[in-house]
Amino acid sequence: MNSEEEFYDAETGLESDDSCEVSFKDACVYTNKQTANGKVLSENGVWQRRTTLPAPMFSRNDFSVWGFLKKCIGMELSKITMPIVFNEPLSFLQRITEYMEHAYLIHKACTLSDSIERMQLVATFAVSAVASQWDRTGKPFNPLLGETYELTREDEGYRMVSEQVSHHPPISTFYAESLNQDFTFQGSIYPKLKFWGKSVEAEPKGTMTLELSKHREAYTWTNPMCCVHNVILGKLWIEQYGTVEIVNHSTGDKCVLNFKPCGMFGKELHRVEGYIQDKSKKKHLVIFGKWTECLYSIEPKVYEANKKAEKKSGGDSKKHKQEQSPGGDDADEMPNVQETVSMIPGSTLLWRGAPRPPHSTQMYNFTSFAMTLNELEPGMVGVLAPTDCRLRPDIRAMENGDIDTASQEKERLEEKQRAARRERAKDEEEWSTRWFQQGSNPYTGAADWIYKGGYFDRKYSGLPDIY
Repeated sequence: MNSEEEFYDAETGLESDDSCEVSFKDACVYTNKQTANGKVLSENGVWQRRTTLPAPMFSRNDFSVWGFLKKCIGMELSKITMPIVFNEPLSFLQRITEYMEHAYLIHKACTLSDSIERMQLVATFAVSAVASQWDRTGKPFNPLLGETYELTREDEGYRMVSEQVSHHPPISTFYAESLNQDFTFQGSIYPKLKFWGKSVEAEPKGTMTLELSKHREAYTWTNPMCCVHNVILGKLWIEQYGTVEIVNHSTGDKCVLNFKPCGMFGKELHRVEGYIQDKSKKKHLVIFGKWTECLYSIEPKVYEANKKAEKKSGGDSKKHKQEQSPGGDDADEMPNVQETVSMIPGSTLLWRGAPRPPHSTQMYNFTSFAMTLNELEPGMVGVLAPTDCRLRPDIRAMENGDIDTASQEKERLEEKQRAARRERAKDEEEWSTRWFQQGSNPYTGAADWIYKGGYFDRKYSGLPDIY
């Protein structure tokens, strides 16, 4: 396959009516059929997932960010109660569900017979999982201890459940499985946030584990670092950086991805570059692109020849130098670099992110997928666990545009959580998780949280009253 068109047809099945990619792109269309709460009714009256939120985001212009954050320099922000003005109307448990936005990549990997080709798509899935963070400068709500979230997407062929298993330190766990038993995907996230004067750095500690049942393979990796610039002054912008190593524990294949930091002239902004090697360390493919946009793969010899030719011609360093905005002490200027990746002849397109809906900037920069995550679908109440994020009153109020009620409810829930902790301490009672338990990752040997099973049996008696 030597062209984008061939890859789209072969890899995502766009010629098929039931393609996951088609259904996702269809959901991006912003029509005029919406009701007041953002839901869409088709012509025959059948309910569809909403394509917008009930209310646009509020203005942060009247809030002094510096007045609050100047007390927090060098501190771990997860231990600080943050004003609701920083938030977006999703829990962190819902935010990590966005890892599954491009689940079709895993489904496709399950169908391939070659392990290098499977690694290629698993690596693409790992990169696409962080794509929704682009321009998402709002902070998700900290989950309450015992909070849960479930998502079943029959159209995408999976279901997922997550649970907040620890409050200090904050630990969020999740488990997803294919509806036809093709794969399982689980992990735990220990987010560490620090404020460094002009930026907030997020270190998403924790291991991702993907198992492909048919091939009896297991892959593990960790997510890159994330930094939000200009939290005090200037335009907020995000960069991801660091090395992500994806290991196939069954074959010894490995993919090493370098999420490049912005650099002095912004030439590397959002860029990802890496390679896939087998257990004998022979490099089979180079992967390149941007985590905000698309990924390609190509043979290493062709890639190196292209780099040498580019270096010989002088590249475009002068252009980037001219485009650089004058820096200053007040803001970390985002480089004026066009969001596009040049396709090298002979490369194969692995993934291209769908465009966000035109009204996204008024909706916390949500993707179409994110727009649906807090929606209470018909018949959900009474079926969901009473600890599900969709039932959280502060998030619901913020989504509906009632910031005062959202702030009051947030304070009430946090005090209720503190009171429950005092009661447990008084009774010398330890917190008991419900759906996940501590253990060792069977492939890395490191400490991890493992799904115990049973959530979808719908036996929710004895769950804590957290709302």
